Amino acid sequence: MSKAVVVHRLGGPEVLTVEDREVGAPGRGQLKLRNHSIGINFVDVYQRTGAYKLDLPFVAGGEGAGEVIAVGAGVADFQIGDRVGYTGPVGAYAEERLLPADRAVQLPDAISYETAAASLLKGGTAQYLLFATYAVKRGETILVHAAAGGVGSILTQWASALGVRVIATAGSDEKVALARAAGADLAINYSNGDWVKAVRDATGGKGVDVVYDGVGKATFEGSIDCLRPRGMLVSYGSASGAVSIPNLGILASKGSLYVTRPTMGHYHATTAEFRDSMNAVFDAIAKGTIKVAIGARWPLAQAAEAHRALEARETTGSLLLLP
Repeated sequence: MSKAVVVHRLGGPEVLTVEDREVGAPGRGQLKLRNHSIGINFVDVYQRTGAYKLDLPFVAGGEGAGEVIAVGAGVADFQIGDRVGYTGPVGAYAEERLLPADRAVQLPDAISYETAAASLLKGGTAQYLLFATYAVKRGETILVHAAAGGVGSILTQWASALGVRVIATAGSDEKVALARAAGADLAINYSNGDWVKAVRDATGGKGVDVVYDGVGKATFEGSIDCLRPRGMLVSYGSASGAVSIPNLGILASKGSLYVTRPTMGHYHATTAEFRDSMNAVFDAIAKGTIKVAIGARWPLAQAAEAHRALEARETTGSLLLLP
């Protein structure tokens, strides 16, 4: 039997219940893993609350790293004892799990289980946002919201290393300091004063080339007002609530703007895309381009407490569950 965190009904953190489950043997094309470290992400909250629909019941979580303990038929890429990381299919909040082999990636020797679980989803997200959704160029100016968070910190570091000017926002003076340490040229506490005006002033009134916004409803309108004409708003998360545009004419009146809502499922649709992105993240870590900060760790049994802290915005960096 294996401990797992199961969602039987939608709701708050209290619906995360720890249970004993029989994992069984891997089927064709599957791996059986013993998790060593598990990533916590806001997408886990969306799934738990029903903002993203999943069939009930389900084992929460979609990111982790562990050791292969059994290999199903038809799997040629992995063998027992391999160290792997993964992101995507739910089932991560568990001591052991089954995983499609095509959603796993080998971990380089230099990448620990904790580093992998802290960086795969967040680093992979930052990779496709910066190199595919809007391919940033040296000399451009970008705005990164929640820059002290898991994705925001990696976005800030990576973009800065590419020669991009980064304006960052965060919700406290402590988080502003973390954003500066990550390489932000200007960091703004958006709980103090008019952050839109501060961004406009910092760009001489021109606006930024692109806004990377994982906050959602609370920052959406302000983000639009921070863009240059024909700039792009990349809305990749909705931590403060879902975004809606009742009148597309707003985009015309504000400067013929672009808005996109990317998801990892579309940018990592194939095994090759997924593994190429993950290996780019590993390479960036190895070169020191990005440093993955682990903000907090909880035992698997305290998943509900971890979700409460995440939703209360009490955390910085990447968050882990340890089975």
